[in-house]
Amino acid sequence: MLVRAGVRPTLLTRHPEDISAALAEHVDPVRADSCEPEQVVAATAGVDALYWVNPPAGSPDPIADHRRATESVIAAVEANRIGRVVFQSSVGAEKRHGAGDIDGLAETEVALDGCGADVTHLRCGYFFTNLLFEAESVGAGLLQTVLPLDAPMSWVAPRDIAEVAALTLLNSEWGGRRVQAVHGPEDLTWAQVAAILTEEVGHEVRVERIADEQMREQYLRAGMPPAMAEAMLGMSTGLRDGFEPEQERSTATTTPTRLRSWISEELVPHL
Repeated sequence: MLVRAGVRPTLLTRHPEDISAALAEHVDPVRADSCEPEQVVAATAGVDALYWVNPPAGSPDPIADHRRATESVIAAVEANRIGRVVFQSSVGAEKRHGAGDIDGLAETEVALDGCGADVTHLRCGYFFTNLLFEAESVGAGLLQTVLPLDAPMSWVAPRDIAEVAALTLLNSEWGGRRVQAVHGPEDLTWAQVAAILTEEVGHEVRVERIADEQMREQYLRAGMPPAMAEAMLGMSTGLRDGFEPEQERSTATTTPTRLRSWISEELVPHL
């Protein structure tokens, strides 16, 4: 999106060789690990605006990994006097504590708020692409959650988050601290998601609510370290009882890609 807008962005990646040849001629890839401050500082020299995503957990302690990524982005912003930062956060970060892995994003938000740069926090909803991790369960016709089946929440396509991020980077009119929710096209309950899946994949897909402890045991049996299992579970339990997002749904927070079309185009080929 940035390339199509006429920008030649710098891409921070641990694996520059994985960037396609077609894209590589329009960007400046720099090898850097987001959890290594010295590498990130060197890679962002001369950068005037930064889109930052904390990388997935690489150790048994995901919150510690978030802190290492936070150290990197703050070091880069301060050393290179980067003026604007767009940070990919999550709905739930406004709680600051008690939302599992999202607490790590909240810590990054707080650190960025104090670094002197103009910052936009993208508070994103539940990714459509999380269903790719459940492809086997979708194929078997049964999904499980610890959330009430009739509780609506925002669902969003990552592609739409990319669009909001790109537009925010390109817009030089904003300043200070902003929170920009990215809510997807509509709030959906798990029961509605199951109904949409049933219609699109060609067989019945049910969803059932299970106990927190049952979900925790499933995570542990899958090989997750205890701290990671708690962080994963906390993202659901922490946003379950009485939680209301800081930003209400509006024209500014609603994005276009619908779950039905995403399932047809992205999920069905994996089943």
